[in-house]
Amino acid sequence: MPRRTPPAEPTLTSPIAVIGLSGQVASDLRGRLVRGELAPGQQLSETALAHTLEVSRNTLREGFRILTQEGLLTHVPHRGVFVATPSIAAIIDIYRVRRIIEGQAVIMASRRHPASFRMRAAVEAQEAARDLGDWVTVGTENMRFHGAIVALSDSERLGVLYSSIAVELRLAFGLLDDPEFLHAPYVTQNREILELFEAGNNAASAALLDDYLVTSERTVLAAYSRLTED
Repeated sequence: MPRRTPPAEPTLTSPIAVIGLSGQVASDLRGRLVRGELAPGQQLSETALAHTLEVSRNTLREGFRILTQEGLLTHVPHRGVFVATPSIAAIIDIYRVRRIIEGQAVIMASRRHPASFRMRAAVEAQEAARDLGDWVTVGTENMRFHGAIVALSDSERLGVLYSSIAVELRLAFGLLDDPEFLHAPYVTQNREILELFEAGNNAASAALLDDYLVTSERTVLAAYSRLTED
């Protein structure tokens, strides 16, 4: 019987096919959001971005419109376009979905699943970035690690779902001014989750993952509370 090829790891950009130049612009901006290059509440300069992306301002505005419809950007009349700030309800919902998807993926998957190699590569890249003090890259590799966990499910639909919330998740991370405080504790925990999974101890790996997500949610919500109080 031929071996089944698992679905690709979520790209962390868009689950929808890119159509046209404005779609490519939207995809590029999503990638910048995921990599933490654009922060919640940041105003976007049409002139600078049009020059950087080598597109017309009309094309850029159409890309803005796509991301505004997705809730990733907001347009303020007479002021411009800003990166959206996730609501507290959105943050809670994102973590609820993550616990369901990721926990079940770890419980059900074989330790020899091909996605486990992606998990290990992301953990090793995280550790290398941590040693360099590059906490933005640590955050990006953290998202790749969890994207690989979702890929353990062998479900294209779950991969699409995770991709659709990945940008909002990175924006939630961006609420913290101190990325080292946010990401440093989880580099070690990601390795522990990985090693338990590779050892075939799926239940312990999933339990540690659930604790991890609960703690991460509380940290992000606390940052959101401080932001709204300022």
